[in-house]
Amino acid sequence: MRKYLFILFGSILVSSCTQNELEVRVEQGVLEGVLLPGGIHSFKGIPFAQPPVGELRWKAPQAPLEWPGIRKADKFADNAMQKPVFGDMSFRSSGMSEDCLYLNVWVPADAKDKKLPVLVYFYGGGFIAGDGSEGRYDGKSLAEKGIITITVNYRLGIFGFFSHPELTKESPDKASGNYGLLDQQAALVWVKKNIAAFGGNPDKITIAGESAGSISVSAQMASPLSRDLIAGAIGQSGAMIKPTLDAIPLNEAEQHGVEFAQRVKAKSLADLRAIPAEKLLDEASKPGAFNTRATVDGYFLPKLPSQIYAAGEQAKIPLLVGWTSTEIPYMAFMQGQYPSPENYKTKVEQMFGDKAEEVLKLYPGNTQEEVISSATALASDNFIVFSTWKWAELHKNTTSQPTYLYKFAKPRPALRSELGDVTEGLAGGLKEKSEEQKKDTMPAALSGASHASDIEYLLGNLDKNESYKWSKEDYKVSELAEQYIANFIITGNPNGDGLPQWPVSKAGENMNIITIDTVTKAAPLSDRARYIFLNSHYGF
Repeated sequence: MRKYLFILFGSILVSSCTQNELEVRVEQGVLEGVLLPGGIHSFKGIPFAQPPVGELRWKAPQAPLEWPGIRKADKFADNAMQKPVFGDMSFRSSGMSEDCLYLNVWVPADAKDKKLPVLVYFYGGGFIAGDGSEGRYDGKSLAEKGIITITVNYRLGIFGFFSHPELTKESPDKASGNYGLLDQQAALVWVKKNIAAFGGNPDKITIAGESAGSISVSAQMASPLSRDLIAGAIGQSGAMIKPTLDAIPLNEAEQHGVEFAQRVKAKSLADLRAIPAEKLLDEASKPGAFNTRATVDGYFLPKLPSQIYAAGEQAKIPLLVGWTSTEIPYMAFMQGQYPSPENYKTKVEQMFGDKAEEVLKLYPGNTQEEVISSATALASDNFIVFSTWKWAELHKNTTSQPTYLYKFAKPRPALRSELGDVTEGLAGGLKEKSEEQKKDTMPAALSGASHASDIEYLLGNLDKNESYKWSKEDYKVSELAEQYIANFIITGNPNGDGLPQWPVSKAGENMNIITIDTVTKAAPLSDRARYIFLNSHYGF
């Protein structure tokens, strides 16, 4: 037995950790992980596919290659190609590269042969940003609850969602454009094949994600390639259902690809693949150059996800979904206009036309207070709440599996004063205050939980975000929320001893929703009339 000796302040601390305990043999070879406090083992930077570079750019992920000897899995690999578009993203990756198809695993102590439940988490970022190394997705806390936790990298932007007639033609599946989603699917296949070596149960894999990660979960559930790989699903704010990043027809995506190729003066696929990754990213990031969308490619997605769910062809698994109480502020709807009843009514009329009167009944704005509340609700519903509700509604009505709905309402505490004169951006990121914000000419946004602010709470990672003055109350809410998540991953039901009861939603009934806050309680969904209206408005 090999022992590690540590000498600290004259005392001797002996670790009984052996080399073999940190080694795991997977299909490609042997991995050596790292021992974390509490006995958790982490394995970072594991390749689940070949690097998608050169001739493999814009191809479905290829099976990973074997490696000789022992591969050290002690650091995060490079993150996917992207621009720094969101201020709330802080990576621990080793850099940025097109060679980005890696995953990270956190394993509970003494996991061998236990067949533990598994969580596979997809990051958010609008399919144009994000990385599995972010501290808010760290898997240690859930691993301490007996769950093997995995974060997955996938291709973004033009690298992950570029479609072109020539790409479709060369594909054995006659499909193009969904490479980022295929990366996620390939990671699930890798986990299914290899997780038993870590002590995990390949038949107990739950997938989860927030924003674009949640949209990914809805797509993986819908895809015939993935639906038999998963046992449960968690979605935090988002589904691949209009108006939120819905998939587009393959021929439409191909035409966009042709236009982009013309824009960069590429005459062939060989020309496009020869463009250096940094230059390709720069070109695609120019205004109007490229719109990142999934495609109904006939392979990963045989039809729109909403149609798949409506037909009951999705994965028949327990589903837990929800959103935050104030996804985006009223300013997003008012677009710079002061939140007066007159300005609000004008905005509603501009957006909804002859339906404006009905909208004003559902989202009233007779006082400034009402305007701020209703404009926040309208902005949030149109941004991401409606699509998430629609996902849950379709799933509960077309499967006998349980559906659980939540609203996360705990506002983050104040920012630390040493950060200076900054404010939160769309997804909780920090940015310098604008001149208008410094003048305080607009009323304050409605208090609540903003988009993406639930991640740290639900995954038990408040300590990984040092921008906020977290209180005992915040940690108490996080402990409760994370326990719900852990229970669901383990049993398919979020309920457990000492937790407020979370009622299931059943087919043909109005949904129940639990509000997670300082005081957590459940009630019938009160905003159904709004979603029924939007359901008609969006043509469902």
